[in-house]
Amino acid sequence: MSADGDIAVARRVLRVEAEALMDMAAGLDDSFARAVKALAGITGRVVVTGMGKSGHIARKIAATLASTGTPALWVHPGEASHGDLGMIARDDAVIALSNSGDTAELCDIVAYAKRFRIPLIGITRRTHSSLAEQSDVALILPQSPEACPLGLAPTTSTTLMLSLGDALAVALLERRGFSAADFKVFHPGGQLGRQLLRVTEMMHTGAELPLAPLDIKVSEAILVMTAKRFGCVGLTGADGRLAGIITDGDLRRHMNPDLLSLPAQTVMTSDPKTIRLTTLAGEALGIMNALAITSLFITDDGRPVGIIHIHDCLRAGVA
Repeated sequence: MSADGDIAVARRVLRVEAEALMDMAAGLDDSFARAVKALAGITGRVVVTGMGKSGHIARKIAATLASTGTPALWVHPGEASHGDLGMIARDDAVIALSNSGDTAELCDIVAYAKRFRIPLIGITRRTHSSLAEQSDVALILPQSPEACPLGLAPTTSTTLMLSLGDALAVALLERRGFSAADFKVFHPGGQLGRQLLRVTEMMHTGAELPLAPLDIKVSEAILVMTAKRFGCVGLTGADGRLAGIITDGDLRRHMNPDLLSLPAQTVMTSDPKTIRLTTLAGEALGIMNALAITSLFITDDGRPVGIIHIHDCLRAGVA
């Protein structure tokens, strides 16, 4: 097959799966809301299970739930029949995935859930399957064709399961008010964890702050700038609040023979851009890039409590 032929196949697969997703979105009904309510109401964990390709999708759904504030784990249905049913507690809920709805390996875990009245959410394509009939809430996938030309390999069906799992996870996330701060707790590593660092974790404080009284002269302000090495100095009023900031650029713009003897406040930039203690490092970096500046003061009630330099973000791997 030629390269053009390969691309045509890829486009056909993506269109088939995209259309199936749109059909599923259009067909969502009260059963989805009931599933979310059932999962939000438990005090234990969400146990996700499935066999074969559905099992691979179930494992990913469990990981997504766990990382977004819903404690979850994956249980292999075959292993469940040989002791791993003990991993499922009575305050848990079960999400079982099966395209046909009649996967034999799920029988024991379904029976266990029914026996101990553990909420069972079934995800299947067949309304009249054993899984759908045994579930407390059955989420029925649309009758969309598999993208495989033979109609055999799980393709569209697994995409639908995965997306429905994402929808459940995000609905639970929003219902719980899960925040970026909560997200960071579960994602401390990698690029995502670095983006979720707060400025408080890397800001300079105390004696490192380039601060001076509002009533000093430019010559004195330059000495502070040189000593602190942030390329700026913040000027504070009698109340301790940040009144303005002087940068290298401000000095260049006001360059004249009398510059050093001028009151510092005559060359400062009033009402400078500042950030809060709760600001994420990624957001701070974005502000500095957008404004073409290299430092930001962190204030609390208008009073400078820290400063962050663009190099701090880069050293921490925030990009």
